[in-house]
Amino acid sequence: MAHRIGYIVGSLSTDSINRVLSQALIGLAPPSIEMSEISIRALPLYNRDDELDPVDAVTVFKEAIEQAEGLLIISPEYNRSIPGPLKNAIDWGSRPWGHNSFARKPTGIIGASTGAIGTAVMQSSMRSVLSFLNAPQLNAPEAYIRFDPEHYGADGRVTDAGTSQFLTHYMGEYAAFVERVLSLTAPGHVGDRD
Repeated sequence: MAHRIGYIVGSLSTDSINRVLSQALIGLAPPSIEMSEISIRALPLYNRDDELDPVDAVTVFKEAIEQAEGLLIISPEYNRSIPGPLKNAIDWGSRPWGHNSFARKPTGIIGASTGAIGTAVMQSSMRSVLSFLNAPQLNAPEAYIRFDPEHYGADGRVTDAGTSQFLTHYMGEYAAFVERVLSLTAPGHVGDRD
């Protein structure tokens, strides 16, 4: 049975290059994972005053994170950091205190940019946040994608052999990472405590 992977696109733009990348990754994913989007579009700005009685969009978002067996974050870099909508979603998903939906979710981070360094700085910032939230992360291979529109079809299909090979390898490594993390955190594992 395929593992249920939720993916989050860190841009709200409908024509985001990271949305194109997400479609490419779905097409190149191994059959051991099944991907579905967890939208961040409807989330209000995080406000601690609303933590205990959040709007429905927050509840739906947190439930989707909790039901996923793993997470893939596909995001641009804004001003050398995490895009505001994505950080807002992370803040909602980690609250209220003691109800962190990201804990123990095997997580991958990938992103595309038209710039030469891809999304390296955003990913570094995101790794720090996810470490604090106790979300195990795929650390290698790193994937800082310099987006070339000529390498992707309108449907997200990858038309460049080198790009396709790299993204296929990344998704294979991510799927193997999910399997390793879940095998270690499954109920009844030798390392579990009562």
